Amino acid sequence: MSDAYAGRRERLRENCSATGADAALITRPANVRYLTGCGPCGATLLLTRERALLALPDDLPPDDTGEHLLGEDLTQLPVTAGTDTALAAAEAAVRLRVGDLAVEEHDLTVTRHRAVAGLARGVRLADLDRAVERMRVIKDEHEIADLRIAAEIADQALSELLESILVGRTERHLAMELERRMIDHGADRAAFPVSVGTGSHSGQQNHQPTDRRVEEGDFLTVVLGAQYRGYGVSTARTFVIGASPAPWQVELHRLVFRAQRAGREALGPGVESCVPDLAAREILQAAGHTEASPHPLGHGIGLEIREAPRLGPADMGKLDSRVPVTVGPGVHLPGKGGVRIEDTLVVRPLEEGGPELLTITTKELLAL
Repeated sequence: MSDAYAGRRERLRENCSATGADAALITRPANVRYLTGCGPCGATLLLTRERALLALPDDLPPDDTGEHLLGEDLTQLPVTAGTDTALAAAEAAVRLRVGDLAVEEHDLTVTRHRAVAGLARGVRLADLDRAVERMRVIKDEHEIADLRIAAEIADQALSELLESILVGRTERHLAMELERRMIDHGADRAAFPVSVGTGSHSGQQNHQPTDRRVEEGDFLTVVLGAQYRGYGVSTARTFVIGASPAPWQVELHRLVFRAQRAGREALGPGVESCVPDLAAREILQAAGHTEASPHPLGHGIGLEIREAPRLGPADMGKLDSRVPVTVGPGVHLPGKGGVRIEDTLVVRPLEEGGPELLTITTKELLAL
């Protein structure tokens, strides 16, 4: 992996050279990790044309610099605990006689930007924009392998939960158990707070678990994701508790399943980002769900739970191969509940089998 990180840093150097910058100051944690393998710890990377300097808090335990060994070409700069590593890296840029320094203005607060500019007197600051985020969109096979493992962990935790007794347990308790199970199976942590919604809460977007208890006949929607070596996935499934599903539950689940399948099948290299959303939305609207959802069908995913590209009805640009995305339509009926089905997939061309499904827990309407 050290070669992969070095290759990424070289690509960023080329980007800086093309824009006239001598060096780049990387402060966004996911971007630091992408370029060095160093996990979130407040580190800052100063990348010049000749050097890569990683400013790290000096109170970190030895194994807290990431799961992978840092490359030999990375010079570590210990920074006193409590001191902003970005400021230490800015001072280093002055010592290294950097003339033009590109910084991540979208990550720096106004206060930090002013502090960096104050320390880097004589250095011209420019905006790196989202150059590293654009590099991160297309994943290499090492990254996809980590995503596969994260998906396996999430699927395993969910399948174990489905074998347990659910009636009478609260949404909050089930969410906590899922997070624990993912960690037990090797996850760094949950990729995001697990959402469990039952009854009238089922199918809601971004539902926060409550003390509502699972009852017979309820819809139960679970949204979860594991993070492994920094890479996270997202999946959502909806089930019926106890009794056989009611006709309206069968109909609604079948509808969302069809919409989700249409969105998945629309994925492909060269496809416009809006097409999967429109394919799913057309099915839902044809069934009478004409309300304009503010939520896109999906988005990119990786070191951050929401990355580029966005799969919304008005999003421009085209998908590339090896881009992991989520596809997750849903319908919520106020007062009754709803259905949400989501997968994480990797965009692949048809000659490679088409979209690679990472989250494989059944999407059937199981009665638990």
